Amino acid sequence: MKKHFFSLFLLLGPVLTSFAQLRLPQVSPAAVIKQTIGLTDIVVNYHAPGVKGRKIWGNLVPFGQVWRCGANEATLISFTDAVKINGEPLPAGKYSLFMFPEKEGNWQVIFNSDTTLWGSEGYDAAKDILRVPIQNQATSFHETLQYAFNDIQAKSGNLNLTWEKLNLSFTIAVEPFAKALSNIKTDLSKVKPDDWSSYAQASQFLVQYNTEHELALNWINKSLEIKENFFNNWVKAQLLAQKEEYQQAINLTKKAMKLGQNDQKNYAPLAALMERSLEEWRVKSIAKS
Repeated sequence: MKKHFFSLFLLLGPVLTSFAQLRLPQVSPAAVIKQTIGLTDIVVNYHAPGVKGRKIWGNLVPFGQVWRCGANEATLISFTDAVKINGEPLPAGKYSLFMFPEKEGNWQVIFNSDTTLWGSEGYDAAKDILRVPIQNQATSFHETLQYAFNDIQAKSGNLNLTWEKLNLSFTIAVEPFAKALSNIKTDLSKVKPDDWSSYAQASQFLVQYNTEHELALNWINKSLEIKENFFNNWVKAQLLAQKEEYQQAINLTKKAMKLGQNDQKNYAPLAALMERSLEEWRVKSIAKS
């Protein structure tokens, strides 16, 4: 009998092994979502469970316990730069993402340094890097858990987790200026001698932030030395207006508008703004004199 059993095992062994190698559909399939805010890349790796007729909140996902924000392995979120979550600082890096559901009141979103967990098994609160209160809001029914970004701006955006009839959202804020300025300086060291555009764009960046005026002036003067045109005259006009040198700003704007007649394709979208700026700076120039 033992001999026959052993022979049967030898026959079935390869069959069982072959089944173990099958690639089968996952009940809660893996998903990845990526978003760039400013210059910061944000990636969320998660598994997406379905409702499947179950009671989710307070049952499948109990209140008063840490939840893995998905299925299977712990949900992971990474940031290439330091960010702020609902105003609270979080260093660059990769984290396990958890939430702490509450029956009443605000929930909490949790960023934990242990990225090797299966779900919340082995979760250690001592490894939490940040806990931030968030609000849950009622929404239309969503069968499958889903992460999505919205309201993306130059320095912030929202990350939303939506499942069943709840939406959980928090704001991610970035500070791109220092990194962008470093990139600009590196890039300008490599531009060709006749590249007026890069210097003009670099100066325009500083004008947008209304900072580093002397550096911006240096760059825009370099652009004008290479090739004078409507755009770099307009950038310098804005810069001088920020320095309250309104009459010079007015003169340069008039010059830019005249030069723009020869480049209608690029000038036309800015023409109305130039006209409004002229009027504004005329008023300020009179008030200052």
